Amino acid sequence: ILNQSSSIGKSEVSHRCSSRCVSPLTFDSQAVGEKVRLSHGGRLAEKTDNTFKNGLVFSNRPVKIQEKICLRIEKDSSIWDGALRVGFTTVPPSTRSLPLPSMSIPNLNDKSAHWAVPLDESVCQAGSELEFWVSSHGSIYIGVNNEEYERPTGVDTKQPLWAMIDIYGQTRSILLLDSKKNKKLLYRRRSCPAPEPLASPDPDSHFRSVPDVSDFRREDCISCLDTKMPEDNVCVVCMAKEARITLPCGHRCLCKDCNFRVCEQFGTCPLCRHTISAPSVGERWFIEVN
Repeated sequence: ILNQSSSIGKSEVSHRCSSRCVSPLTFDSQAVGEKVRLSHGGRLAEKTDNTFKNGLVFSNRPVKIQEKICLRIEKDSSIWDGALRVGFTTVPPSTRSLPLPSMSIPNLNDKSAHWAVPLDESVCQAGSELEFWVSSHGSIYIGVNNEEYERPTGVDTKQPLWAMIDIYGQTRSILLLDSKKNKKLLYRRRSCPAPEPLASPDPDSHFRSVPDVSDFRREDCISCLDTKMPEDNVCVVCMAKEARITLPCGHRCLCKDCNFRVCEQFGTCPLCRHTISAPSVGERWFIEVN
């Protein structure tokens, strides 16, 4: 899948998606609070007025269970109390009528199919990065400074869920960084690079830039496989059993239990990224060493 978009300055950039990618995550362009302006490919949401409310935004697509939405607070204001609220909803952004409610709490939380939690002002200062996600049992988790906080909320995880963010109180603007999802124990899937590089047209703006998608490589989607050959011929995935499988590239780096999972979920050698595939009938791609 080739994801292309015209970027600022009309230059075209592209990213070739792989099976490890989660589709790009941006803010929905239609369901936007009355005082919110979107820019930079739908990743930057900022208040257009010095107000504490009317800052609702939603994700452009449903998010997955355990998919961590990562964002950064770009601007804040000291004249208001309260800060960012985050959560989830089963109501698609495309079905919402405008103008949106002025606040997620209490306006939306009092309705069914909406679950939002407030964040403490101390973790919502300009420059702060955080992530939030929903668990399979319906709790909202917040990750800040390598610590996780659970907020039991009873989110309905049996239906598609859209992320819901309320740029409330002291929070003035937020930037979506990416999202990531752990799958089983082998690797972590990340959202594709956003289609538009972040480069502010205002030379005085303090917004930090995000790398151009042309800088991303396919292997960037894989975060936790050790790419160094271990000593004593140990499997590079489980790091416990003997590596008995020789791949087509010549590397003997997998045990029997791990080789088919790596083949199915990665499709590449963990050491050199040489393409591998499951063996067909009459074809032997993997060699077990006795």
